[in-house]
Amino acid sequence: QVPLVESGGGLVQPGGSLRLSCAASGRTFSNYDMGWFRQAPGKEREFVAAIRWTGGRTNYADSVKGRFTISRDNAKNTLYLQMNSLKPEDTAVYYCAADRVPLRAVLVTANPQDYGYWGQGTQVTVSS
Repeated sequence: QVPLVESGGGLVQPGGSLRLSCAASGRTFSNYDMGWFRQAPGKEREFVAAIRWTGGRTNYADSVKGRFTISRDNAKNTLYLQMNSLKPEDTAVYYCAADRVPLRAVLVTANPQDYGYWGQGTQVTVSS
């Protein structure tokens, strides 16, 4: 089990920044690849970014590449998503998720079905 709790969402103007955090309880956080997903009203949940359990490799959706940065602090059991140059189309509920299996040999995919643990989500609204 990897219980996850997101925080840091809110209302921001276009062009602004936010940093999301995802706190994991338990001692096994550092063994799991982690990801961020988002879901806008009426749309499918979509992949945003992923990071290896070692922190050494990352992957991003094309829509956020160059604007968002995923990182992790295994000593603090915390995952982050730094979001810059935010656009109205970034408005969504953002979820962090942990890989279904620990110590994966390659970076977890963008498929939500490869993730076994999910947070409750945090709302991000980009509007003037």
